Amino acid sequence: MRLIEWETIVDNPNAAFEKVRSRLFNDITMAIEAVVWPSGASTFTIHSQSGKKRGEGNGVKPIKDAFVALLAARGWIPEQDYPKIKPEWRPPGPFDAFFTIPSILPFVAEWETGNVSSSHRALNKIVLGMHDECITGGVLVLPTKKMAKYLTDRVGNFEEIEPYFRFWKKAASVGYLAVIAVEHDAESQDVPRIGKGTDGRALI
Repeated sequence: MRLIEWETIVDNPNAAFEKVRSRLFNDITMAIEAVVWPSGASTFTIHSQSGKKRGEGNGVKPIKDAFVALLAARGWIPEQDYPKIKPEWRPPGPFDAFFTIPSILPFVAEWETGNVSSSHRALNKIVLGMHDECITGGVLVLPTKKMAKYLTDRVGNFEEIEPYFRFWKKAASVGYLAVIAVEHDAESQDVPRIGKGTDGRALI
């Protein structure tokens, strides 16, 4: 899979973050590029069928699972709960992948599998963690509009969320926040569809 754009929205972490910045960004880039289809291929070729009709298009969750699996192999923690700050505060849900070492607050990665409302929630969750000073920051990975048309209908895409970047620039003043656009390498009717739900997990 190709990394198309890495849009940094907030880049004001503490000094300790610089020691692991390259490691974290390399892990994320490697995890994106390691996602392939069909299984055993060296690139990601998507089945070029629109996802608008029921039972058509390609699933998103298996792609996310492959991305998270690679990060887990690099020492990230999958599906880590939002850190408990105060017992009376209701947590906003777990992060897809969570990296922690003693010298910095954790860093997180989210991969979009829902609609644009889900994209807003994912970014808000990262920003909330930055405000709560329980994470250093994180990234949201989601498809371009060109790729999204072949996935589950109405899945959030980069172009759809882009107009709101200037809002998050003001919402978070300390930490690191970025949105990453990804896309298939090629498209073809000759490759199988990626299953929806839990099917088709072997994408690495």
